Amino acid sequence: MNNPDINIIIIDREGETHKIEAPTDMAMNLMEVVRSYELAPEGTIGVCGGMAMCASCQCYVLSETELPEMQDDEEAMLSEAFYVKDNSRLGCQIQMTPEMEGLEVELAPES
Repeated sequence: MNNPDINIIIIDREGETHKIEAPTDMAMNLMEVVRSYELAPEGTIGVCGGMAMCASCQCYVLSETELPEMQDDEEAMLSEAFYVKDNSRLGCQIQMTPEMEGLEVELAPES
């Protein structure tokens, strides 16, 4: 049986690098992975519950991973968020799929 996990790298807000295995068979997004591994203090990430209505799960994509195209609500949210860079994405909008193997992200500072 194929292992449905992918390897991703998350750099937390302290600058610490975490190499983790994320399941691709549980319909999780990046924000939920960060939460389940407790890589950000409770209440500082995914505040809106993954609706792209806050920027608490903003991250910077460091790898060349091809991500799903940004939807309007994500784009609108990032246009108002703090610390936004060219490679900013909302973690709740990045689904854990086999295509995300090797994804490397850095969590944006808390706004």
